Amino acid sequence: MSDKKVNIFWFRRDLRLDDNVGFYKSLKGKFPVLPIFIFDTEILEQLPKDDARVTFIHDSLQVMRKILQEHSESSIAMYHGKPLDVFINILKDFDIQNVITNHDYEPYAIKRDKEVADFLSKKNIGFYTFKDQVIFEKDEVVKDDGKPYLVYTPFMRKWKARFKEHSFKVYETKPILKNCIKHSRLPNVSLSDIGFVQSKIKVPDFDLSKSIIQHYEKTRNFPAKDETSRLSPHLRFGTVGIRQVVEKAVAETNETFLNELIWREFFMQILWHFPETQTRAFKKKYDRIEWRNNEGDFEKWKTGTTGFPLVDAGMRQLNETGWMHNRVRMLVGSFLCKHLLIDWRWGETYFAEKLLDYEMSSNVGNWQWVAGCGVDAAPYFRIFNPTTQIEKFDKEKTYIKKWVPEFGSNTYPDEMLNHKEARERALSVYKKAVS
Repeated sequence: MSDKKVNIFWFRRDLRLDDNVGFYKSLKGKFPVLPIFIFDTEILEQLPKDDARVTFIHDSLQVMRKILQEHSESSIAMYHGKPLDVFINILKDFDIQNVITNHDYEPYAIKRDKEVADFLSKKNIGFYTFKDQVIFEKDEVVKDDGKPYLVYTPFMRKWKARFKEHSFKVYETKPILKNCIKHSRLPNVSLSDIGFVQSKIKVPDFDLSKSIIQHYEKTRNFPAKDETSRLSPHLRFGTVGIRQVVEKAVAETNETFLNELIWREFFMQILWHFPETQTRAFKKKYDRIEWRNNEGDFEKWKTGTTGFPLVDAGMRQLNETGWMHNRVRMLVGSFLCKHLLIDWRWGETYFAEKLLDYEMSSNVGNWQWVAGCGVDAAPYFRIFNPTTQIEKFDKEKTYIKKWVPEFGSNTYPDEMLNHKEARERALSVYKKAVS
């Protein structure tokens, strides 16, 4: 073991060097900083080997390593394995004083961090975490009686009131990158080292331009316009900081854009307060729904061959690009749960596999919203009509024709069911479960 004492900064879903709270705190500490990233086998084993998110993480880390090498003669030590095993091995090479990282709120992450913290504690090593991926967390925006909000609008109002009372610091790390450990041979891993291959799907750059934010409410509901910020995967993996994004939204005084960022924090605090909603309906009586769960119907939904063109266009966009326009996400979710009577958890799991911006709290929250079983959810009798949605949001069928080129030809399948009959069936099944 090296006799040089170090602090470790553990990158997770905060893949940036600048305005990173935990990284900044570690650089201001007493000891040189060893930056690390762990490709967690507990997570990787559940993913396809060409997963675009793994490629994105790996590419982002390589960019960060290069910057550290240029600015501080340092790098990021990259490991592959179970986090606890990795820390046991790092201790053989370094005299660790403290491990610093940023909060993660998902059930697996909470369990993982406790296991690591307990182990380090036995070695008299500190484990410190900081708030970084949200503006407000946990119990910071709650009702006056301390209970969590279950409805978005009052949460949003309290969030904004609290925001006005706070000033938020930007954490400039560039001047103190020199406090990273000087080391030219920190371990690196390739995609093949961790059992993955380069994905053909690329995570698009985000767009925080003035025009995107200012015109957000006018353009966001029309999938053919493709005028959304594409921020979501970058917020998910922390290649951009939430403070920078909120600052931009406030500067452009766009309440609608800001409200979408607050929805993200609303669902995060719901999952933190109610971790069981990862797999169970928040409204427990909805777990009594007698889902049809027809495998053949599910396959048609997944492959975009339902005969309902806007549903099919959305699913094909998802399968080809790892992303789907938010307006269309609501429609395909409603179609799965209400028209096909397939359990929302099936859809949530499929989105978890495919979405570049998969965030458990938002994904679970939105699936439960569309299924009618979550907090502040759409009522169960709200069932999107997949045909009239075209008239409202893709009247010229530009989006449909892009993703369903055979639309209008005799090779495009007939509608797999009758909308009116499916709607009546869903109302009957839901009513029986919840009454």
